[in-house]
Amino acid sequence: MVTKEEIFKAVSTVNDPEVGFNLVEMGLIYDATCNDLGDVRVIMTLSTKACPLHQMIIQWVEEAVLRELPKVNNVEVEVVWEPVWNITMATDEVKKKLSGF
Repeated sequence: MVTKEEIFKAVSTVNDPEVGFNLVEMGLIYDATCNDLGDVRVIMTLSTKACPLHQMIIQWVEEAVLRELPKVNNVEVEVVWEPVWNITMATDEVKKKLSGF
């Protein structure tokens, strides 16, 4: 079984191409679990419902988990819209750099 922290670390290898920060730093990853069979579930959101890279980002998350965590057999990514993402969910470093936009 893989821990939540390990999953978050794997997902942190995926950057949001629009802003250049990883999805974890952005606060877009809400939760992650792994069962005894090695099935991972990532619950995340996107910064906007109109994100043109919606499907690509999901694929990147799946690929990152499978690549970084060899014990994982399957990855399911669920995109949720509640709670709605906002900049306060990001790390302080991200908030500081994005506040200049």
